[in-house]
Amino acid sequence: MQEQSKAISEDDATKTALTEANRRYEQKFGRIFIICATGKTSADILAFLETRMKNDAATELHEAAEQQRQITQLRLHRWLESE
Repeated sequence: MQEQSKAISEDDATKTALTEANRRYEQKFGRIFIICATGKTSADILAFLETRMKNDAATELHEAAEQQRQITQLRLHRWLESE
């Protein structure tokens, strides 16, 4: 997706760390990590992921829902602008 394009171009070490952190997140919370990646580098996303790993389940569910809301809002805005 467009909001992830900046993150895709980062270095291999950060990508590897992000892959491992995503695996740990999924093991802990039982779902994939979601973040509104617009304007964020892989290093930024990794830092957010590590911070959110400290959340309890309820707090993280709320944060994940908020991130999904932001993604949906951006996509709707882009879609409406293209009409």
